[in-house]
Parts: sequence; structure tokens; C-alpha cells
Amino acid sequence: EVQLVESGGGLVQPGGSLTLTCAASGFSFNDAIMSWVRQAPGKEPEWVSTISPGGDATTYATSVKGRFTISRDNAKNTLFLQMNSLTPADTAVYYCYARFSRYLRDYEYWGQGTQVTVSS
Repeated sequence: EVQLVESGGGLVQPGGSLTLTCAASGFSFNDAIMSWVRQAPGKEPEWVSTISPGGDATTYATSVKGRFTISRDNAKNTLFLQMNSLTPADTAVYYCYARFSRYLRDYEYWGQGTQVTVSS
């Protein structure tokens, strides 16, 4: 079955860095558009970043552009999010999201999330 497993979350001080990892399986990872989405307590989900199947094109939310970097290793079916210059506003559960097609149908899958807390 399709699986997306996030890891790398934790507690970090303002100004610090953290790298999130999403391990994918059960589908053709190199054909999937991958994204990161986050949700802070009491707030609506916020799209963070998206990367094209081959990794050649990326896009970011204004709130994280210049601080976060999305990347992928298709040989290892793994998605990454490098987060730098973190602030308390970045505190949220971060979710890995995959979108791909199979037999002319579109599918969307979410991981279970990993908690990132930025606090002094």
C-alpha cells in the first residue's frame, strides 16, 4: 500500500534549523508531485512547498521562501524539507503530501505528520 512516513520533527530554538524527511513507498515516487503542508494549532492548513517529479522545479509559500528548501532523492524514494532561520510562527505539524496518477485516475495521499516546535 501507499505509505508516507515523516520524521525529523522536534523542538528547536528560534533561529535554529531542522530537516524533515518523508519516506515514500507503494507508488512510483519519481512520477509524483510532492509537497509539504503544515498546520498550526487552531489554524487552517497552510501549503508550504511543492517539488516537481524530477526535482527540477520548486515553489514556496511567501512565508518560508528563502528559509526553507524542498528536495527529493528519487533513487531512495525520499522527500526532504530543510528549514533554516526558524521562528515560533513555524511551529506546526508538518505533513508530506503526494499526488500521482495510476490507470488514468488521480490519487492524493498524506502522511501522518511530524511535530515541529520552535520555542526558547
